[in-house]
Amino acid sequence: MSMAAGGGAELGGQLLGSICAGVDAYYSQQVARHGATPLGVDWSCQATQALRFVQLLKVCDFSSPLTLNDVGCGYGALVPFLAARHPGCEIDYLGVDLSRAMISRARRRFGGMRHRFMVGAKIPRIADYSVASGIMNVNVGYARRTWEGFVATMLRRLHETSRCGFSVNFMLAPHDADPDDDVEDDAGATRLYRTVPEVWRRFCEREFGCAVEVIGNYGMKEFTLLVRREEAAWAPAQPH
Repeated sequence: MSMAAGGGAELGGQLLGSICAGVDAYYSQQVARHGATPLGVDWSCQATQALRFVQLLKVCDFSSPLTLNDVGCGYGALVPFLAARHPGCEIDYLGVDLSRAMISRARRRFGGMRHRFMVGAKIPRIADYSVASGIMNVNVGYARRTWEGFVATMLRRLHETSRCGFSVNFMLAPHDADPDDDVEDDAGATRLYRTVPEVWRRFCEREFGCAVEVIGNYGMKEFTLLVRREEAAWAPAQPH
C-alpha cells in the first residue's frame, strides 16, 4: 500500500485543479472522438457498462423515493438505465462531470425536471446516495502516490455528500503485481490505475467509520465498493 492510500493524504487546491483539468481534457477528447457511446467514456461496450451500473446501484434502496448523485456522469448513460430497471421509483437525479462536452451531450439527451446535470469538480448537494463509475481509473500522468491522493480526496467528497452511502469501482491489479511499482517511475504517462480491494476498503472503514462491502467476480478485472453509513452516524459535513 502506498503512502497516500495508507495515510489518506489530502491534495492541495492547485494540484487538485491540475489533475481535474487533465481528467477533463482526457474525457472531452474521448467523447469528441467516439460520441455519446460507451467508448466515449472509455468503456468497451454497452453490456459491460450496464453490468457496472448493476453493481454500483446495489448501494441504493429503491423501495422509496430517493436522491442520487452520479459523479463523473459522462453523457448521462445511467439515466435510461435507471428508468428501465427501476421504473416505479421516484429518483431525483443529479449528474456531475468535469467535462463541459460530456454535460452538453447529457443535457441534450436527458435533461429535465428530475434529471439535472452540472459541470464541476465539486459535488454541489447532499443526496441519499452517490455513485461514481470509472472516475479514478485513468491516471492522467501523475506518480501513483499523487494519484492516490486524488482518489482519497474524491472518496472523502463522496462520503461527505452522501446521506446513506456511496459506491465506486476500481480496476483490479494482477495478483502477482506490486501495487507500488509505478509510484515514481511513470509520472507523465497516462495509464490505468489498478489496485486491490483491501487498500480502499480499509481506507473507507478507517476514515469514515462505514460498513464497506466489496463486490468482485462479476466477469471483469475490477471490483466495486459499496460504502454504507450506520443510520445513527449521519451528520452533515461541509464539502471540500
